[in-house]
Amino acid sequence: MNEDVLNHHLQKTLSRGRVAVTRPAGCPQIALYLFDPSVLDGPLSHDEAQAVVAEPAYWSFCWASGQVLAAWILANPHRVAGKRVLDFGSGSGVVAIAAAMAGAAEAIACDFDPAALDAATANARLNNVAVTLCGDWHAKPEGIDMVTAADVLYDPENKPLLQAFHAAAPQVLLADSRVKNLGDERYQRQTVIEGRTWPDLNEFEEFNQVRIYLVDGLPGA
Repeated sequence: MNEDVLNHHLQKTLSRGRVAVTRPAGCPQIALYLFDPSVLDGPLSHDEAQAVVAEPAYWSFCWASGQVLAAWILANPHRVAGKRVLDFGSGSGVVAIAAAMAGAAEAIACDFDPAALDAATANARLNNVAVTLCGDWHAKPEGIDMVTAADVLYDPENKPLLQAFHAAAPQVLLADSRVKNLGDERYQRQTVIEGRTWPDLNEFEEFNQVRIYLVDGLPGA
């Protein structure tokens, strides 16, 4: 798995797209193959913009919440050490990679997008760790100790995921910059850290404040 494969995936959306190795500002300990903004010499054409909106290559950006959660895990390795950790909506794989680097017994990158799974594999190799792949949350392995997730509540219809995560594992680590009140007291806020998507998409400032939540208890309790 190398950047040629990822370039092929990216060019399905953006014909002149390519990836480059970079280190996100919010988590410089991890190197990633991400979208190379230098290919954009001018604004996107109408057709390019339509393609990007229709089928965005989420995996080619490292979103603010993913960077913040990955950095937090690396700073608090005891939270994942020795555990089987499943990262939901893994995208670039940055959080799963952080879990592997912090000593998780197994780090599972779970994403329905095959391109994201290819990205997680390539990025894990770039950082000299291994991740297990899972292409279907409903077919996830048994015995998960912790679920991690970053920026998955962008759609209000995703709110039931909070219960699904808690039902799947005794511990949940969630990072989110979109929803200020989760409405679920089991999710205890740990901290708020500023972060920006990498490469920077110049999002609204309010989306740069990332809140980290922890659930620590029996599944479904």
